[in-house]
Amino acid sequence: MTEKHFILATAGHVDHGKSALVKALTGTDPDRLPEEKARGITIDLGFAELNLVGPGHEKLHVGIVDVPGHEDFVRNMVAGVGSIDLALLAVAADDGWMPQTEEHFQILLFLGVKQIIVALTKSDLANIANAAAQVREKLNGTPFANAPIVPTSIRNGEGIEKLKLTLASEFAKLSPPRDIGKPRLFVDRAFTLRGIGTVVTGTLTGGRLQRGQNVVIHPRNVAARIRSVQSHGRDLETAQPGMRTAINLPEVSVGPAGTQRGDVITCRRFERSPTLDVLLTRSARLRRAVPIKSGASAYVHHGTTRTLAKVILAETDSLAASESAVAQLRLNAPLLAFVGDRLIVRDTSEQHTIAGGVVFNVGDFQSNQERALVASRAVAPDDVDLAVWTEVSRASFFDPSQLLERSRFSAAEIARALHRLSKHSEIFLRQNVGAKMLVWRDFRERAAKLIDTAHQTHPERRGLELSELRAEFTSTSPTVFETLIDDLCQGQFMRAGSTIAKRSHSASLPPDLKPAANRLRAALAEKPFDPPGRKELAKDPHERQALRFLIHQREITEISSEIVLLRESVDQISATVSDFIRANGSATASQLRETVGTSRRVIIPILEYLDRIGVTQRIGDVRRLRESSPASVARS
Repeated sequence: MTEKHFILATAGHVDHGKSALVKALTGTDPDRLPEEKARGITIDLGFAELNLVGPGHEKLHVGIVDVPGHEDFVRNMVAGVGSIDLALLAVAADDGWMPQTEEHFQILLFLGVKQIIVALTKSDLANIANAAAQVREKLNGTPFANAPIVPTSIRNGEGIEKLKLTLASEFAKLSPPRDIGKPRLFVDRAFTLRGIGTVVTGTLTGGRLQRGQNVVIHPRNVAARIRSVQSHGRDLETAQPGMRTAINLPEVSVGPAGTQRGDVITCRRFERSPTLDVLLTRSARLRRAVPIKSGASAYVHHGTTRTLAKVILAETDSLAASESAVAQLRLNAPLLAFVGDRLIVRDTSEQHTIAGGVVFNVGDFQSNQERALVASRAVAPDDVDLAVWTEVSRASFFDPSQLLERSRFSAAEIARALHRLSKHSEIFLRQNVGAKMLVWRDFRERAAKLIDTAHQTHPERRGLELSELRAEFTSTSPTVFETLIDDLCQGQFMRAGSTIAKRSHSASLPPDLKPAANRLRAALAEKPFDPPGRKELAKDPHERQALRFLIHQREITEISSEIVLLRESVDQISATVSDFIRANGSATASQLRETVGTSRRVIIPILEYLDRIGVTQRIGDVRRLRESSPASVARS
C-alpha cells in the first residue's frame, strides 16, 4: 500500500473553531501554550497529525499546522502556511465570512495553495443553507469556486467523519510534494531538551533530510550535523518533503547566534539575496486599498521569516487593487529565496495584507530588457523550459551544473530542458559549458578567423600557438576556452602540441624564406656535432622564421634554448652515446664529449636532452642507459 505525505493548514477568523476542529479530527489539542489555554484563542502555531485512507486505499499521512485567527497574530499565521498542500478554511455558520476570513483567504490565494476545503463550523447554531450560500458567493470567481463546503459541529460531532472523507478524497487527487534534491526546512520552532540539546521543527520541502547528514543553517551559514530525525514523535532515518519534521542539532544553541524561528536549514550553502525581483499582485477584492507607491516600505513574509523591504516598482509609480507589476524588493535582511517562491507583503503597521508576490529572479540585472525577459517567468512559475531559456539568454556563457541552482526545479529537470534546447540548436551545450547558439557561433567564428589569419601571415608555422589565441580571449574563462578548442577540433581544425591549425593546412616556406632555410641547413651540416649558437646561427628575422619552420617540420631539433642540431645529427649522437655506454656500462660527460667529438658547450645540453626523452639516465656524475630507449630520438 502506497503512502503519501501532505501538509494541511487551518485558516479563518478568530473564534471560528479551527483548533477545536483539529482536536475533533485528530484527538490532539494544537493549543500548547498556557496563555492560549487561559485566553481561549490560538496565539502561535500548533501541530497535529491525521492519518487517512484514500479512495484507492492509499495511506495519507497529513501533518496539520493550526494557525491563529486573531488579526494581531497574522504574522504567525503566514509563517504556518508557507509550504502547505491544502488549506482547511473554517467559517462559523453563525458569524459567516468575517474580516480575518477574507485576509486569510487572500493569503492562501497569494501563496498559490492548490486546494481548500471549507469547514462550516458551529453548524448547529445557524441556518446551514444560508451560511453555505454566503460562503459560495465569496468563493465565486476564484480558483476555489468549486471547493467542498462541509457543515460540522464539534458539539454533536456532526460532519466530522464526512470532513475526514472529504479530506481523504481531496488529498488523493493531489500529487505528493516534489523532491527536487534541494531540501529546505523552514524553522518555526527551536527549543532545547535536557539530555538531547537543540531541536528545530518545520515543514520540509524540496528534498529529504536524514540522520547523520551535514546541514547549513541560514542566514548565519552555521554548519551542523543532524543527530536524529523525527516526525510527530516517531524516529525516522529520513524525512521526506511534505512532512512535519523535527531534527536534533545538539551542537547548535537556540537564539540569534545559533538557530531560531525564521531560519532555513539546507544540505548545502546557498547565497542569500539582498534584493528579490518579483511579480507583485494585488487582489481585486481590496476595493478600498490605498495604492502601493514605488519606494514605499513594507514587510515581506517568506517561509517562516519576515523582513522590512523597500518596494521599487519597475514600470509604474503605484500599484492599485486588482493590478500586477514587476517590482524589486530591497530587503533590510537578505533572504534565501528560490526562483518560483511565493511571498506575502504586508503594510508597516502589520494590520493589512497588501499584496502577494512570485519571485522570478534572485540575482542582479544588467538592463531593463533583461528584467523584462526574465519577468515573463512569473506568469508560469512552474514552466522549467521558460525558466531555463530566460536564464541562458542573460549571459554569454553559463555552467549547466549551476544554472538556476536557486530555483524550484531539480537538476534533472533543468538538464532535460537544456537538452531540448540543444536538440533544437537553440543553445551550444557541453558537459560544463553552455551558451546561446548565436553567441557560440560568433565566438567560434572569431577564433577560426584568427587561425586563418595566422596561416596567411605565417604559412611556415604548423599553426597558431594556443597561447597566442588565448591572449585574444582574455575575458574568457579557461574552461570556456578549452571547450572552444575542443569544439573547433570536432570540425575542420586539429590540435598539434601547443598549436591549433586547419586540418587542410600544410606548413610551407614562402619563397623569401627559402634562402635562409638553406643557409641554416648548410651551417648545421658543416659542423654537425659542434654547431654555432642559436643567436649566431639565426641573426635576422628571416633566419629566425626559417628556423622555427624547420623545427616545426622536425628537420632541426631544439636541444635547448641555445643549441639546435639537424635531426640526423641528433640520431647519430644518440647512437654513439648508446653504443659507448652499452659497451662500458656507464660514462661521464667528459668521456662522451670525447667520443662524440664535440665541446662541453654542446655535450651537456645534449645529454640533458637525452635524459629528458628517456635514452639516458643520470646517476651522480655518470650516465647509464634506461632499460628501454626510443629507436629515433630527434623530436621537437
